[in-house]
Amino acid sequence: MASVTDSDSLRASDADRDQVADKLREALAEGRITPEEHAERIDAVYQAKTYAELAPVLSDLPGQSGPAPSVSLRKEENAPAPVSESANIVAVFSGAERRGRWLVEPKTTLTMVFGGVELDLRQAVLSQREVEISVTCVFGGLDITVPPGVRVTWNGFTMFGGQQLPGDDPDDLNAPHVKLTGVILFGGIDVKRREQGDLTKAQRRAERREHHRGLHDHHLEIREQHQAFHAEMRRARADRREHLRELRDARRASRRRC
Repeated sequence: MASVTDSDSLRASDADRDQVADKLREALAEGRITPEEHAERIDAVYQAKTYAELAPVLSDLPGQSGPAPSVSLRKEENAPAPVSESANIVAVFSGAERRGRWLVEPKTTLTMVFGGVELDLRQAVLSQREVEISVTCVFGGLDITVPPGVRVTWNGFTMFGGQQLPGDDPDDLNAPHVKLTGVILFGGIDVKRREQGDLTKAQRRAERREHHRGLHDHHLEIREQHQAFHAEMRRARADRREHLRELRDARRASRRRC
């Protein structure tokens, strides 16, 4: 490995750009920069090729005399800027997915009615250290894949459904945090933790098929529960009508005796 005397001319790695983006998210959360400045600087970060291009992004923030990431000569390819997507995803009697290098907004809203959504966050860039995914799931399903080192929590309401979260969240409270909120009715959320490239394309297709088969079986089970619930309600109404009829007959018989 050749010695380097001018660090500014070194090529920045993907990890370097991600570390600078993390510092910008911290500055945004602390109120040091505005959302507009944050968006502008994030664009500059993911277009930067060298440390010299990264330095101005952090130069006016406390404790920064230049780009903070350590020098890495392992990855020199220029990663594309994350794709900015809509913060609203709707799947009604259909499916939707989001994967690759995309920008996760501070709050993403998912609406699933008899539909499913797949989110892959392994290459995604979080706009801030904690992002919220608000879920409205009615007879639907949500699959989320996160990389190691990301905390995932659920803080919502569930009825006739459930959520399965990974049990190996990092102990570091400053780790990136995906907060799931919202309502699940007759549906479910499944969160998996995987390294990038863990599965082949064929395995991913097989997993999707299994997931959709599971959704189909789940919908059949929910339909049976729904039908049983309505049958029970009909029986309860019939019993109530019979009880009222008996009360009326008893009152009439009492009046005749008088």
